[in-house]
Amino acid sequence: MSEGKRTNAIPPDTLATILESAVLAPSSHNTQPWRFEISETGVSLFADRLRALPVNDPDDRELTISCGCALFNLRIAAAHAGFNAHCALLPDPGDEDLLATVTFTPASGSEGRQSGLFQAITRRRTYRKRFEPKQVPSDVLNILDESAETEGAWFQVLDSEHARHQVAELVAEGDAAQWSNPSWRRELAAWMHPRRKGDGLTVPGMVAPVAQLVVRTFDMGNGVGAKDRQLADESPVIAALGTAGDGVEDWLKAGQALERVLLQSLGQGLQASYLNQPIQVAVLRPKLQHLLGHSGFPQILLRLGYPATDLPAAPRRNLQEVVENSDARDIKAKQASRR
Repeated sequence: MSEGKRTNAIPPDTLATILESAVLAPSSHNTQPWRFEISETGVSLFADRLRALPVNDPDDRELTISCGCALFNLRIAAAHAGFNAHCALLPDPGDEDLLATVTFTPASGSEGRQSGLFQAITRRRTYRKRFEPKQVPSDVLNILDESAETEGAWFQVLDSEHARHQVAELVAEGDAAQWSNPSWRRELAAWMHPRRKGDGLTVPGMVAPVAQLVVRTFDMGNGVGAKDRQLADESPVIAALGTAGDGVEDWLKAGQALERVLLQSLGQGLQASYLNQPIQVAVLRPKLQHLLGHSGFPQILLRLGYPATDLPAAPRRNLQEVVENSDARDIKAKQASRR
């Protein structure tokens, strides 16, 4: 982390630990589309549009959700360190990249340390494999429902086999639409990186060029769709997470709700992954909304279950790459104005 101003008397090492937890949040294609700025008054969270996915995510909806996940991790890590995190969403209408500002005050006593959620941050994985054939108890699903509501979102499980089958068909239809788009395939290939890069979808360094070429060149929508349809059909839980509205603030709330649900899931022995194709493909989103019978907007489609094996953590960029102090930003702004 770049050296700079201390914020509200939080020791630098503690603040670094808080930010290290924040950047462990999930993101589309593991793009890690966030920046943090440290000032005398707190920490500001910015969207990093240079890491956007204009084909997969043209409105930066998922980018903003990812930043909301990082914001939730920051809140939990601060609570675990003994500080209350006070968040202001979209504090400056003139700066669309500034998504939130956070100030800290010391917390009294040991209550509210959020130890369970904090410990889950490093254990969360995007589990793309098959789950164990074991049902998830209804009381666990109720906990996840309450978790989403706590952050201003809703969580809806698709119970019936008919609904689950229809969702699986929408997922396969979304796969076909995305893979048939050469621009989408090129964007996906561009984020297939060796682990040493610290971001993206990890592929072994020796085969990365070949894998990228194959993805760019061939429409594999039917095969991927068949696999995802089977994953959806076999997953113990398929659930949608959504919000009442569909603006930037709603997306930030969805991200915080998603991360709370994911971390609460870890406490129940669950892992999750995403089947977001029916939301990413614009013409399919209303179909999913109709299937859910909900007046709100679905933001994330999740599959949850008990993992059959452990997975390594996805790579992360160094903290120095995503954190700067306000002086550094002011200097950059002045330099840009002189050009």
